[in-house]
Amino acid sequence: MGSLDDRAVFETCESAIRSYCRNFPAVFVTASGATLTDASGRRYLDFLSGAGTLNYGHNNPAIKQRVIDYLAADGIVHSLDLHTSAKQRFIEEMVGTILRPRGLDYRIAFPGPTGANAVELALKFARRSTGRHNVVAFTNAYHGMSQGALAVSGTRSKRAGAGMPLSGVTRLPYDGYLGDLDSAALLEKMLEDPGSGVDPPAAVILETIQGEGGLNVAGAHWLRKIRQVTARHGVVLIVDDIQAGCGRTGSFFSFEPMGFAPDVVCLSKALGGMGMPLSVVLVRPDLDVLAPGQHNGTFRGNNLAFVAGTAALEMWRKPAFEAGIRDRAVRVADALAELVVRYPEHGAHVRGRGLMCGIGWSSAAVAGKVSKEAFARGLVIETSGAEGQVLKLMPPLTIDERELDAGLAIIEQSIAAVVGAAPRPGPVISERIAENAAM
Repeated sequence: MGSLDDRAVFETCESAIRSYCRNFPAVFVTASGATLTDASGRRYLDFLSGAGTLNYGHNNPAIKQRVIDYLAADGIVHSLDLHTSAKQRFIEEMVGTILRPRGLDYRIAFPGPTGANAVELALKFARRSTGRHNVVAFTNAYHGMSQGALAVSGTRSKRAGAGMPLSGVTRLPYDGYLGDLDSAALLEKMLEDPGSGVDPPAAVILETIQGEGGLNVAGAHWLRKIRQVTARHGVVLIVDDIQAGCGRTGSFFSFEPMGFAPDVVCLSKALGGMGMPLSVVLVRPDLDVLAPGQHNGTFRGNNLAFVAGTAALEMWRKPAFEAGIRDRAVRVADALAELVVRYPEHGAHVRGRGLMCGIGWSSAAVAGKVSKEAFARGLVIETSGAEGQVLKLMPPLTIDERELDAGLAIIEQSIAAVVGAAPRPGPVISERIAENAAM
């Protein structure tokens, strides 16, 4: 089939559904922290982070050692939903370090290893507990590729993959989708008006930041209004925090700064610590109404993920860890703000929040070209949005300043190459970036 660095085997034998590898055509062999190394020995900075799965970096030493020790002691790996010591420690850490200090009272459900599994279970909880079937979802949403998750997702190309009608959903504009139109007020009016044609739904499902949808950020006022409307009408509010959670925006949950608590929270991706598949649904106790076996999955008991996830959650015991994320986020935000001033072509503007951020352009082709240029310069960074119009930065939360600045410098070089313009006068993306990038 060819040597390790020969990509023909993928072209010949792998399905056409493959995606990321088309944009980043290398055979990767090893990874550590924020760095990937390919079969030829070339190193790349990773600002993709497994689409938010590797918040703690590749092979984080503290997490990896915990998994190695567990395996060396013949710890159970697969357990269905049997009780295990690894699962017990994960639950205790989630409650003691994350939920209780935030005043959150949730049951923890393990639906299966993926974010889509979590969304499917969240929808079941809502529908069974309310006796209703319709769900309100939003434009540009992305919740996964299984049938129920696709139904509440917005991107036409992804929905087309279902090959069948996707029903049971009322679609409303996300915050800011129609400029000044307040879709939270629209939802309230439609639920209160018996002539609106919209019956009270089982749930409203939303992302506080639409990661795949273009880094659209919901405002605090809008989110709080949605919370008030859903509470008043007995509608289950589901927050999909699969990509924006686990610290990506600066706090463990993306909704924490907004001053409200959802009824149901979906978590996955970075929850597994070092890329181990793991998802949970946090559900208000009175909504935990499914009978045993009404949601099932062979790989609910991924004990390596419990071990790695516990080690990752322990990092949140120290306030300095969260403060470090916020410091890096400010550093990136400042750099991006400087970039759009220096290279304003094609309507460049900053999007996102925390370390889930990027630059959008009015010309959809720009972001893809910048991503390609960046890869050629040694940076893996993806695009976002229905037309791929946003360059999306998701570096590891643990990335050091030197690596962060080196990646930002590559982004500037790549933008300059694509837009073909000299930088405008103004603050230089900075001497510190140039200095660190050269180190």
